[in-house]
Amino acid sequence: MKTLGLIGGMSWESTAIYYRLLNEVVRERLGGLHSAKLLLWSFDFAEIAERQHAGDWHGAGVLLVEAARGLEAAGAHGLVICTNTMHKLAGDVQAAVSIPLIHIADATAHAVVAAGVKRPALLATRFTMEQDFYKGRLADKYGLQPVVPDQAGRDMVHRVIYDELCQGVVKDSSKAAYIAEVGRMRRDEEIDGLIMGCTEITMLIGQGDFDIPVFDTTRIHAEAAIEFALS
Repeated sequence: MKTLGLIGGMSWESTAIYYRLLNEVVRERLGGLHSAKLLLWSFDFAEIAERQHAGDWHGAGVLLVEAARGLEAAGAHGLVICTNTMHKLAGDVQAAVSIPLIHIADATAHAVVAAGVKRPALLATRFTMEQDFYKGRLADKYGLQPVVPDQAGRDMVHRVIYDELCQGVVKDSSKAAYIAEVGRMRRDEEIDGLIMGCTEITMLIGQGDFDIPVFDTTRIHAEAAIEFALS
C-alpha cells in the first residue's frame, strides 16, 4: 500500500471526515485490521482563510507548496489536498513535487460522467463557484455544464460553509436553505445532478435529501485516493 500525504486542516472538520473515509475504504477493500497509510499536514485554517478572502492566493500557495514538499520528504507517494477550494493551487503544488496529486475535480468528473449527468449544480465556496479553476476543468476536460446558484444563493451557500460548517455548526435551517436552492435550480436552471463541491457540505446534506444524483466530493476523492494507494 502506498502512503498518502494529506494536506488538511482546511477545515479540520472535513479533514476528520477524510481520515475516517480513507480508513473505511481500505477496510472495505482489504478487510481485517487493514487501514490506510497516511501522513497529515494540518493547517491552522484561519491563516489560509485570511489569505483566501484577501485574494492572496500567492501567499496561500507558498504555504501549500511547503506542506507538499514536507509530505514528500516524509515519505508520501501521492498527495491529497483535502478541500475543493484549494485546488485552485493544484498546479503550483504539483509542479513543486515529484509525486502525483490526486485531483478532486477529476475524480468527481469521472463519477458525474459515469452517472450520465450533464448539467450538475455546483454548491461550494464563493471562490469555487465564481472562479474558473474548477468549473472550467469540468467543462473543458469532461464536457460538463456545471451550474452555480444566483448571487443570493452563492452568498448563502458560502456563508453557511464558513460561518457554520467549518466551525462544526450544523443547522436545520441551513439544510432547508440548501435544499430549497437546489429545488430552485431544478426549476429555473434544469440541473440534472448536484455536486457537493465543498468538502464540509457532506455534514449538511446528502443523497437522501434529493431525487437527483448527488456527488459527495469528499467521499469520491477519498475513494480515488485509495484506488491510487492500492494500485
